[in-house]
Amino acid sequence: MSHTLAIDQGTTSTRSILFDRDLKVLRIAQREFAQHFPNSGWVEHDPEDLWDTTVATCREVIADLTPGEIAAIGVTNQRETVVIWDRKTGRAIHNAIVWQDRRTSDVCEALKQAGHEPMVAEKTGLLLDPYFSGTKIAWILDHVDGARARAEAGELLAGTVDSWLIWRLTNGVSHVTDATNASRTMLYNIHTNAWDDALCDLLRVPKSILPSVRNSADEFGETSLFGGAIAIRGVAGDQQAATVGQACFKNGMMKSTYGTGCFALLNTGPEPVASKNRLLTTIAYRLDGKTTYALEGSIFVAGAVVQWLRDGLSIIEQASDTQALAEAADPMQQVYMVPAFVGLGAPYWDSTCRGAIFGLTRGTGRAELGRAALESVGYQPRDLLDAMRRDAGGSSDTVLRVDGGMTASDWTMQFLADIIGAPVDRPVFQETTALGAAWLAGMHAGIYPDQTGFSESWALDRRFNSTMSEEIRTQRYGGWQDAVSRTLTNRV
Repeated sequence: MSHTLAIDQGTTSTRSILFDRDLKVLRIAQREFAQHFPNSGWVEHDPEDLWDTTVATCREVIADLTPGEIAAIGVTNQRETVVIWDRKTGRAIHNAIVWQDRRTSDVCEALKQAGHEPMVAEKTGLLLDPYFSGTKIAWILDHVDGARARAEAGELLAGTVDSWLIWRLTNGVSHVTDATNASRTMLYNIHTNAWDDALCDLLRVPKSILPSVRNSADEFGETSLFGGAIAIRGVAGDQQAATVGQACFKNGMMKSTYGTGCFALLNTGPEPVASKNRLLTTIAYRLDGKTTYALEGSIFVAGAVVQWLRDGLSIIEQASDTQALAEAADPMQQVYMVPAFVGLGAPYWDSTCRGAIFGLTRGTGRAELGRAALESVGYQPRDLLDAMRRDAGGSSDTVLRVDGGMTASDWTMQFLADIIGAPVDRPVFQETTALGAAWLAGMHAGIYPDQTGFSESWALDRRFNSTMSEEIRTQRYGGWQDAVSRTLTNRV
């Protein structure tokens, strides 16, 4: 039993990665799946696509192994995305509603106007926003014929994607999740570590349909789908899994992941820090019943802005083309792209504003748009890090550990270091989300070292130090702040 299998179920694709006893990658399999946009601001996935790509990629990477050679499976998943399914058949009653989906904006606004946000924030560390799972679950129950009555009769189950996959993997035996995923639902009290009756009543979600909540490294059930019993022993939402994979175990350590969106987490230790700057207080991980908390800033569009340049504007053929565009751009033009395609997340939380470009001239072309897109991936984290520093009292020289597809661009990482005025560390091993899930599972199975031993294995690929003067940094960031202020509808 010298291997672990990590399932990384993401927003645009599912990957399975096989690790050996030394946490080295042996094989990776990846499959994309369709995105569905039934209305403006709505984003859905077919749950069967999530399942099919999971099974197919798992089979591919473990094809020549016996189940007895795999010590554990770790699952990490796109957070906040929800599925509701029939308890008997295991079939979903509606498409999964994705974390990016904004259909419940009006519901959240009504709850704010009714004065409920302080209670929600105090119990969950979250703000009233359609980003989170609770109002999505209620929407499905309200809009699928008979769903609410069936839920109350015990015929339906609900959960985030990890719960859905584990239910299927265990053939309906385990309806479970972990504390990190539960903390993103707006239904879970992060102080009592339990589903909260008042929250469930407020959001009209029957507590009976929700999964049981376990540690991030725990026993989640067994799957016999691959020829024999394999235990599922690690689960974490993707951003928390990346925090673990980056070995951010100490109070004050910070990571930022660049995928479809961008998510920065700052470890705040065993005590939750209530944000005064519209950040989120969340569970970073829970091990052996002990909860570690984090401050989080969530950016909805990061890598997706490059996809838009490719698929929407057709000004690049592949993502890597953006670096050449940025290097060729006219340095005298200051074009700002605010990629609010589905609104803006932290620290603005404006679900109704939409994307905008400022500073266009007759001389603006492909290169300037490409540079503005990459720069938006630096400006948005600066918003988050400034807010985190104010909340947690962090110094301006905090090192930021980064991971995700966009970190391959040296130009983007250098601009990030320049605009935040702090070092940016890119690790040798970039698959930190899957690595975190694998370590949680393998550590619980006893084949991987503890936190200290795992931290010692973290290796630096390159550190990007700021080379921008404070005067230029202030001027450039001021232009960004002006562009955002013109984009917002709520004028926070």
